[in-house]
Amino acid sequence: MEASVDRIAQPWGARTPYGRHEPWPARVDTYLEEGVDPERVERWVQASSILHSDGDAMDIAVAGGRMVGVRGRAQDRVNHGRLGPKDLFAWQANASPDRLTRPLVRREGRLVECDWATAMERIVARSRDLLGERGPGSIGFYTTGQLFLEEYYTLAVLARAGIGTNHLDGNTRLCTSTAAEALKESFGCDGQPGSYDDVDHADVIALYGHNIAETQPVQWMRILDRLAGGDPPRLVCVDPRPTQVARKAAVHLAPRLGTNVALLNALLHEIIRTDRVNHDYIAAHTVGFEELAARVEECTPAWAAGICDVPAARIGEAAELLGTADRLLSTVLQGVYQAHQATAAAVQINNLHLIRGMLGRPGAGVLQMNGQPTAQNTRECGANGDLPGFRNWQNDSHVADLARVWNVDPKTIPHYAPPTHAMQMFRYAEQGSIRMLWISGTNPAVSLPELSRIRSILAQDRLFVVVQDLFLTETAQLADVVLPAATWGEKTGTFTNADRTVHLSDKAVEPPGEARPDLDIFLDYAARMDFRDKDGGPLITWHDPESAFEAWKRCSAGRPCDYTGLTYGKLRGASGIQWPCNDQAPDGTDRLYTDGISWAHPDVCETYGKDLATGAADDVVEYRSLNPDGKAMLKAAAYLRPHEEPTDEYPFQLTTGRTVYHFHTRTKTARAPQLNAAAPDVWVEASVSDAATLRLGEGDLVEVSTPRGAVQGRLRVTDIRPGLLFVPFHYGYWDTEAGHAPEGSTPGRAANETTVTDWDPVSKQPLFKTAAAALRLVERGDGSSAPAPTTTASAPAPASGTDAVPPVPPTTGGPSALVTQSADATWDSSEEETR
Repeated sequence: MEASVDRIAQPWGARTPYGRHEPWPARVDTYLEEGVDPERVERWVQASSILHSDGDAMDIAVAGGRMVGVRGRAQDRVNHGRLGPKDLFAWQANASPDRLTRPLVRREGRLVECDWATAMERIVARSRDLLGERGPGSIGFYTTGQLFLEEYYTLAVLARAGIGTNHLDGNTRLCTSTAAEALKESFGCDGQPGSYDDVDHADVIALYGHNIAETQPVQWMRILDRLAGGDPPRLVCVDPRPTQVARKAAVHLAPRLGTNVALLNALLHEIIRTDRVNHDYIAAHTVGFEELAARVEECTPAWAAGICDVPAARIGEAAELLGTADRLLSTVLQGVYQAHQATAAAVQINNLHLIRGMLGRPGAGVLQMNGQPTAQNTRECGANGDLPGFRNWQNDSHVADLARVWNVDPKTIPHYAPPTHAMQMFRYAEQGSIRMLWISGTNPAVSLPELSRIRSILAQDRLFVVVQDLFLTETAQLADVVLPAATWGEKTGTFTNADRTVHLSDKAVEPPGEARPDLDIFLDYAARMDFRDKDGGPLITWHDPESAFEAWKRCSAGRPCDYTGLTYGKLRGASGIQWPCNDQAPDGTDRLYTDGISWAHPDVCETYGKDLATGAADDVVEYRSLNPDGKAMLKAAAYLRPHEEPTDEYPFQLTTGRTVYHFHTRTKTARAPQLNAAAPDVWVEASVSDAATLRLGEGDLVEVSTPRGAVQGRLRVTDIRPGLLFVPFHYGYWDTEAGHAPEGSTPGRAANETTVTDWDPVSKQPLFKTAAAALRLVERGDGSSAPAPTTTASAPAPASGTDAVPPVPPTTGGPSALVTQSADATWDSSEEETR
């Protein structure tokens, strides 16, 4: 059965209900550009999503040498054929007429086109000058969460062993560093314990600061299908906004920003008080329970209610669900991660699972989620502040082992201090110790906090900025050299999603003009720099994606993220496979910790841990004394007040976030007509009561200001908690009339004009969720609604006192958004071309 569904007006499509412990039915979503006959598609080329961390598997339709559409892969373990709105439409950005097609260099203050040799030699010359004059610490690399594994690994080798710099991090610092740190603090090592398949078996699903409906829409489809089937799960939602998850939840907790630790300590208090703990599991697999129990003993729901502004009875209801669940699945994302006690809060969620023994079996697991498609690969490959293969930078034997893999002297690999995190790298650039910053696939001039500061750093004459991207982003406009990159669909590589599933994405079409794959750019740089190993041979011996993958396998061998059982041939044409995949697990590994804790022993752990309040690193002696047998660690944390709280001048709390229709700074999604039309401009959300107090109405032009700066947008009146403002962070300046950021104190469009330069002490993740803000009227609206979707968490409040806001028109501003959905699809292997 096939049906056409408008996937802008209905982002999650039609339902295919199924019951608990049953397999999730397939539903194949297909979108072809208007006028393309499915019978005229020449090739379907295997790929996977590049615009969120789901890892949705798909095929790219190719005709006449062009991408003309996509369809979901029915047999894939992640999505069973489904695709989200960004999956379905954002591929159109690849063919945008404003793609970068030739390198650019700055001459007399202007960026002008040049050939590749000129651009690369300028980068190499500056690199050599800086290495000679100031040493490897003068060069830094800031990458993305959207490249392929092979590219991250190559970047890690050339940066750490070639240049010898400690300054390598990714924008995954903004979205996934707390996930990694929380897993390391609890289990001694990174790696998601759970699996997306746990949705099929859980009877309670708890979502903490995780608007899964908009950030991982296909997994929300899976939950919706469970809710529509037999024996549906009960949902616990912790989110201050009225998300789709909140509307479906059995218990919705909307705490004041910055109070997650207080709330979680109260939940732990109730579970321990009622003795809903697994004492046998705690004794066999954990250390620290006595300290945890003592810490939360006084953290009653009544105590937490006074801090969180959540009814104590509601906290008790949530604790009842969590404490009596037969199989509990928890997911966590930015509402926890982008706050001042990010790691402390995420660790308490791990604690909850550990004291209940809810790990290692179907339906019982934790997903400390990622925000980007290849965030997991940055962590595995050492491109985000870790050493490759989850090696411990404080463990000399781990460094020596990595040096053996790379055939370099261990002293070549910087391990005198923790790898530099992104926020510190920009501070070093501001202070002048970093003089060259290579930025690949990310747009910090819109995505980092306190943008006026970031722009001033990037614009310094003494800082040599290289930008490697698809478009002339706000960051690229400030660069000294701009390198045109190929993207998804134009190159081959692998990437790993948030539940450890590895997919292969094949090249479908040629990149435009002279654009090159990121791997080719990094290999070219390494060759021109003539990086050598300790025997005088080339440091980097691979030459294409598959040989790079084989090199990575050698680095991953015997490590938690072991890829040695995977090959391109095994990944091509099949479902994704979860690591570790090796001789002991040739078909991959569904869940970690099925037989206890694997990687927390002092000799093998990825970290010796940190103080959850200060971020101070522990050493091996302290770690070994506390955890000699390598068990999971129950680390307690006291609630600490947010660093910035409302005042008379700034009486509101401000939070930022996403919408289902856009990704990051919209460099791709704004170039897809359907997605751009669904959410064309920035907006500001305020509660019904706050709007009434300030005499504001739907569609009024308002200004949100903080001590750092101001943003203007149209007002959307919603059921968000009183005292809270929300601004989506996607909107920058490239598509405005000026084409660049405002100068001076002029209010901007980018949410990060207002956010604070501050971070969690443990994970170093910036605080995008807690700022003090003011709200004022700029101009009365003309009666039209704000440019915010009405299908999502930004839906208008029914009782707002304004005229009803109509649903998002299905095709406003763009071509058809109708998607073919086949609910009883089966996979025909004959359709897969041989490559």
